[in-house]
Amino acid sequence: MRVLVLRALGLGDLLTAVPALRGLRRAFPRAEITLAAPAWLADAVDRIDAVDHLLPTEGLVPLDYASPDLAVNLHGRGPQSTELLRATRPARLITHGVHVPWPAHQHEVLRWCRLLAQFGIPCDPDDLHLPPLPRHEHIVVHPGASHGARRWPAERFAAVARALGPDVVVTGSPAEEPLVRRVAHGRTRMGDLGGLLDLVAGARLVVCGDTGVAHVATAYRTPSVVLFGPVSPEEWGPRSGPHRALWHGTTGDTFADRPDPGLLDITADEVLGAARSLLGGGPWPGSASSARAMSG
Repeated sequence: MRVLVLRALGLGDLLTAVPALRGLRRAFPRAEITLAAPAWLADAVDRIDAVDHLLPTEGLVPLDYASPDLAVNLHGRGPQSTELLRATRPARLITHGVHVPWPAHQHEVLRWCRLLAQFGIPCDPDDLHLPPLPRHEHIVVHPGASHGARRWPAERFAAVARALGPDVVVTGSPAEEPLVRRVAHGRTRMGDLGGLLDLVAGARLVVCGDTGVAHVATAYRTPSVVLFGPVSPEEWGPRSGPHRALWHGTTGDTFADRPDPGLLDITADEVLGAARSLLGGGPWPGSASSARAMSG
């Protein structure tokens, strides 16, 4: 049996789809499962242990795959993603549509598990963790995000990094080097995805915005403080584990160029208070706030 799955998005999108991918693997243990996703995610795909082949796919483009026995749309609500899968001429297609409405305001992990469940494929939404790696003493601060709306100001990240001490490693992609340099007061790490995954997996704590690194921390059960702005953590935040999601209860345009007003309401003291609670200490002076904090 040949199964084609479309999820041509980013790192966080991939990791929130892990329970659905593993559900497919359990349902079809001898199937050849191919995931259409960006090539740069290869290291993360390998660690999921549910996919046989990665079909490099950058966004919604025609798929170089013909006649799967089953095509699964884990990309979006359609219609474009659905039509791209239909064009491969699958014997069977699983997707949202007229008979399976797109659920609004639902956690991303649950969205895909519930889609597959409606087609008789059970999934465990808690089955999203990656094999653990040894812990070290470093703390990861990741200031970047794909859009400005989810990018907390660099000077606030810098203040947090300073306060957390000499064990901080500031991370980012090569394209984010100027931002990383503005935040860092010591060690930095920019490079390949595999190195970033290992660094987060072994960290004592992660501080970041609502971005892929937050989902890496969830996958490795690494304690994290995640800053939310335009999107509620009820939809994209950690559902359980040693994590604190800070959010001021407002939503906005996640694709905007400027930081969301709700994100700007989060102070450095709030972040440091949440970090201190996860590191085993009491809250630092001035850390109390009106932010809605979710912990599991």
